[in-house]
Amino acid sequence: RLFDVGGQRSERKKWIHCFEDVTAIIFCVALSGYDQVLHEDETTNRMHESLKLFDSICNNKWFTDTSIILFLNKKDIFEEKIKKSPLTICFPEYTGPNSFAEAVAYIQAQYESKNKSPNKEIYTHITCATDTNNIQFVFDAVTDVIIA
Repeated sequence: RLFDVGGQRSERKKWIHCFEDVTAIIFCVALSGYDQVLHEDETTNRMHESLKLFDSICNNKWFTDTSIILFLNKKDIFEEKIKKSPLTICFPEYTGPNSFAEAVAYIQAQYESKNKSPNKEIYTHITCATDTNNIQFVFDAVTDVIIA
C-alpha cells in the first residue's frame, strides 16, 4: 500500500503515528523552494521547514528501522533558478559556487546529515517528475528498496 500524506503543518499530527512498521518512506523535497517562504507562515523558508520535518521523520521513534527514499525534485526548475537566486538565501553559511551540481550536493548533504541512526539507510534521488525516463529509473530503484 502507498499513502500520500499532507506536508503542511496542520496535517502532520493526523498521520505521523499511523505508520509504525512501514517498509520505506518516500520524502519529496522541491529543490526550487530554497528561496521561497511557506504559504501559512511567510517568515519561514520552505526548505528550512522541509529540513525540520525531514529531521523529525528521520529520527522519529515510529521509523527507527524504516528506510527513507529522499526525492530532491524539480531539478529542472532549480537548475535555472540557481543561476539567478543564490543558495545563500536559504543557507547563509554556503560558500560554494551557485552551480547546479555544487548546490544540489550541498542540499543533499544538509538532508542526509539529519539522520542520527547508523542503521538507517537514506536513498537519495535527484528528480524531475516530468522527465519520464528519470522517473522510470527512480521508480525501478525505489521498487528494489521496497521489495528487498
